[in-house]
Amino acid sequence: MKENIADIPNTVEGYEPSLFMKNGHINTIYTSLLRKPSHPGYERVRIGTADDDFLDVDWIKSGNKNLVVLCHGLEGNSGSQYMKGMSSHLSNLGFDIVAMNYRSCSGELNHQLTMYHSGATGDLEEVLKVVHKGYEKIFLAGFSLGANLILKYLGEKGSNLDYPIEAAASISVPADLKSSSHKIGAGFNRVYEIHFLISLQRRMRAKTRQFPELATLAKKKKIRTLCDFDDVYTGPIHGFRDGNDYYEKCSSRNFIPEIKVPALIINALDDPFLTEACFPYKQVNENPFVEMLTPTFGGHVGFYKGRGQNCYQENVVGKYFLEGTI
Repeated sequence: MKENIADIPNTVEGYEPSLFMKNGHINTIYTSLLRKPSHPGYERVRIGTADDDFLDVDWIKSGNKNLVVLCHGLEGNSGSQYMKGMSSHLSNLGFDIVAMNYRSCSGELNHQLTMYHSGATGDLEEVLKVVHKGYEKIFLAGFSLGANLILKYLGEKGSNLDYPIEAAASISVPADLKSSSHKIGAGFNRVYEIHFLISLQRRMRAKTRQFPELATLAKKKKIRTLCDFDDVYTGPIHGFRDGNDYYEKCSSRNFIPEIKVPALIINALDDPFLTEACFPYKQVNENPFVEMLTPTFGGHVGFYKGRGQNCYQENVVGKYFLEGTI
């Protein structure tokens, strides 16, 4: 078994970017900021949760028999370019779409203190409980945080799935949350970390107005990194001892062995957010249900191909869901 990134050849010949895009940072940033997929024509539906909160989902309903549920990344939403791109492509292939917005990510603060995190599988369950009705097959696709979320969900469920989930795809998975969170704060990556922290801190200021008791958490330490944020807020708010406890209990690499439906992981070797621990070769090799593609290039949720073209992961996921092959 090959467990070291350096020992793994490029397993995908289908993604060959331009010379300009053969840089993980450029592919990540350019695709995120400058790609402008057309709006897929969502219809918003609000789902009530068991704890008297709500989740807003954006639906593309065309009367198809198969449904794809999409899960976005950190501080994203259904309008993120990668969500719109995948929604449009899969809708054109004959799937209905539900694009999730996690708690407080739809443009409106949620009611409860708890929000969202990489392991909040209960909210995915709340959505599936409502949207699965009338569909023959359900597919899951997630990006970054959302990619970790769906792998954890499938591992938790194992063979005891309550819904007809046919397959799943996870793109740019931080399968080891601790090492990935530390890497986001290293070197040039600090640019990404600051971007996330500005958005997260803005959200926490709004939540503190809603729940003044959060001010006591803010006094624990000055937040300079994502790890600090998870240590002060994400962990304690969601029932974990601290950030490290959250990382250990929610990292999807720990749940891959129990997955019992076909699942595809797409992680680029030049992804600036991912460490070696985020490429779970051993777990994948030992589970016949799980496959992993490791293109040499692609960045983090990048895989840009050209103006007006689908990104690489959209074509791969579409084929995987339609044909069961890559």
